[in-house]
Amino acid sequence: MTRISRLAIACSLAATLSACVFNPAPKVATPPPELGPSYFYAPSTNTAASVDALLPYGDAAFADLSEKALISAPSLAEALARVDAARAGAARAGAERLPNITADASVTENRINPNQFGEAGASGLIPSTQTFYGANLTASWDPDIFGQLRAQERAALARVDSANASAGAVRNALLSEIAGSVIDWRTLSAREAALESDVAAAERLAKLAKTREDAGIAPGFDRVRAEAQASAARSRLAGLGSERARVLGRLVTLTGLGAREVSAALSASGGALTSSDAPPALPSELLTNRPDVLAAAAELAATDADLAVASRARFPRITLSGVIGLLAFDPSDLFDNDSIVGSLAAGVAGPLLDFGSISAEIDGAAANKRVAFEAYRGTVFQALGDAEAAYGEIAARDIEAELAIKENVELERASKLADARFRAGLVDFSEVLEARRAADLSGERAAVIVGRASRARVLLWQALGGSGLESPETSG
Repeated sequence: MTRISRLAIACSLAATLSACVFNPAPKVATPPPELGPSYFYAPSTNTAASVDALLPYGDAAFADLSEKALISAPSLAEALARVDAARAGAARAGAERLPNITADASVTENRINPNQFGEAGASGLIPSTQTFYGANLTASWDPDIFGQLRAQERAALARVDSANASAGAVRNALLSEIAGSVIDWRTLSAREAALESDVAAAERLAKLAKTREDAGIAPGFDRVRAEAQASAARSRLAGLGSERARVLGRLVTLTGLGAREVSAALSASGGALTSSDAPPALPSELLTNRPDVLAAAAELAATDADLAVASRARFPRITLSGVIGLLAFDPSDLFDNDSIVGSLAAGVAGPLLDFGSISAEIDGAAANKRVAFEAYRGTVFQALGDAEAAYGEIAARDIEAELAIKENVELERASKLADARFRAGLVDFSEVLEARRAADLSGERAAVIVGRASRARVLLWQALGGSGLESPETSG
């Protein structure tokens, strides 16, 4: 190589490197979001409560359905498949940093016209047909001097973390939905018990009114009103069937189980709904416990690595390659020492004039990083809002449930007093019916409100990130 040639190569490399230096990748600021020191509606830090107690683990139906759902739920299986796909992408990115070795074998036959070589061809010294037998082992490697392949692998690994955290979010959502559905089922049972009691009480009043009507001491209007009140209670009781069907269908969708299997699990006794204490937590814990926040953070890390990949496209790439093989004109000579051939090569390639395509790629990667950062911030504040709302809802629902239960007790007592006063001749039958109607409505309403208080606990469990980022593949 002449001195001029060597100088030209050095100048080309210097120009390429200088272009990289004078056009650094844009900086995208990603300051951590500032969270307050405590939740506005959070209970006292002296409260001894656990996050797991927020879910109805003591209910046999929830324990059974949640365990089976972690195995058979379609939504979780889809999320885990995405984790496998991300891992395959990371494995491929890692493999690209290693040497690539290939092997090949060939048989080539060439046919020529010997006459084109004049007298030598006409004399038969040059054969008209030549056959080549060859086998080669080829190796190539990019030493990744400027780190583009390392950045690609880093992005792929971050997306594995994102997919795994997303699967954790699916798992938490699945358990929350199953818990909420089981609570709805138990609430329906409580409403059913209250309505059955209402029907029995209304039928007793209707029977009393019929007796008084037959004795001629009361008009038939009293009987008709009492029977109408009993029919209203029966109508509300019959309407529970459609609500049960919706809950059952929702659980079939969530768990991937058949309706009979879900119904059998729900038939297990679950006992009365309980209201556990809301555990205290710090807003900063959302950054380590919420799977969706962890997934957004991992995606932000992946876009940061993507920006590094795009930036390093301006650097030259160096490729080392080598070939060793066998070449012979006869198969019997293929393994002779004279048949061994080989070559070594080193190549350098870098952008010289791309009319701004690489810069556009870098700008796009920087914009994607800004998008991922704002998505991360949005997810953090969504989690903060969910937790604030869940704490506040538990506080409000508990007060509402306490008052609803108290109201039901008082109205039941008022109904009994009205009945006693009626039998003593102090009030008319209309007052008895009105007192009974108010008591009937309060019993079902109290059951609904208690169910909502239990459901609020499930929302807080999910808002706080569940039981932590447990691997969906080993949970349950």
